[in-house]
Amino acid sequence: MMDGPVGYSFSTSENQEMIRRMVRDFADKNIRPKLMEWDEAQYFPVEVFKQLGELGLMGVLVPEVYGGSGFGYQEYVDVIVEVAKVCGSVGLSVAAHNSLCTGHILAFANEEQKQKWLPKLATAEWIGAWGLTEANTGSDALRMMTTAVLEGDEYVINGAKNWITHGKTGDIAVVMVRTGDKGDSKGISAIVVERGTPGFSAGKKENKLGMRASETTEMIFDNCRVPKENLLGKEGEGFKQAMKVLDGGRISIAALSLGIARGAYEAAVAYAKQRHQFGQPIANFQGISFKLADMATEIEAAELLIRQAADLKNRGLPMSKESAMAKYFASEVAVRCATEAVQIFGGYGYTKDFPVEKFYRDSKLCTIGEGTSEIQKIVIAREVLKN
Repeated sequence: MMDGPVGYSFSTSENQEMIRRMVRDFADKNIRPKLMEWDEAQYFPVEVFKQLGELGLMGVLVPEVYGGSGFGYQEYVDVIVEVAKVCGSVGLSVAAHNSLCTGHILAFANEEQKQKWLPKLATAEWIGAWGLTEANTGSDALRMMTTAVLEGDEYVINGAKNWITHGKTGDIAVVMVRTGDKGDSKGISAIVVERGTPGFSAGKKENKLGMRASETTEMIFDNCRVPKENLLGKEGEGFKQAMKVLDGGRISIAALSLGIARGAYEAAVAYAKQRHQFGQPIANFQGISFKLADMATEIEAAELLIRQAADLKNRGLPMSKESAMAKYFASEVAVRCATEAVQIFGGYGYTKDFPVEKFYRDSKLCTIGEGTSEIQKIVIAREVLKN
């Protein structure tokens, strides 16, 4: 909060309290009992997302006129945190659906496109995917190989996207394609592709360390013909659009990280109070209590960074630096808290009978997805060195 206006109120609104309770109750009833079963089987629980859609949680930021809940980023953060406290996989998928696919259409589609796609996304009638990353580009998005060539009234898309959340199950995808020269930021466009379009198929499903119930697959385009009306904005605006979407996406992953950190911390506190060694709870030992103190402090600091970025986003102010700081710090905090939670649980923390081993596995993706920690530092450094 070094510079720039910050107007975030530290008081929790009635909406936020209501949302937190609703999500907490839903997660305890519908997610917690099956999360390890889904994790082991790498099962993507579509039915849960349909239920979340009925509650308005798959269109948190979408205005009511398009079937969404019409809330802001503070409420959105609460949704992701409460889900991720129970299951990072479900939290990740809720975040990707809301902020990437739906968020891109909400921000850059014309009115006709919004009316066509947003009601289906906001209610989870359709699950959304977002395609930027490719096998050989990763963070180097300007050198993507997937191309779209305009032939008459259709774009013909060829190429493949990797590491795509909902790349197989998703009903609709916003795909970044090259319509100009490789390496040219104005040579990339964003096109919406609906499932069932000939030439659009799913490829390899990734066998992941964590976040195993969140589907991650390849999307393949083989002479896939899409109406030119599916272009979002103008040709050549895709890269700029994607960077703005990722600004908001960083808040999503930061909130996901915060939820995982809180889940691991709360489990560690409860265990430290009930686990006895040498005739007393292990929470009484300074070695354990100091770990809990560090975890609690870092979690509070991460939340402040997230709330600041969310406030700026709500007010339409620049927030590239703040969202990158929030994502970078919160994701690293998630890893540290999950690691310390396993340590506090000792041998039990290394088994699947207790929740912290899953927080441990899930946390690592937060430092990689939607821009690695290293990329966030590049963004932050670029911003602080501007003046």
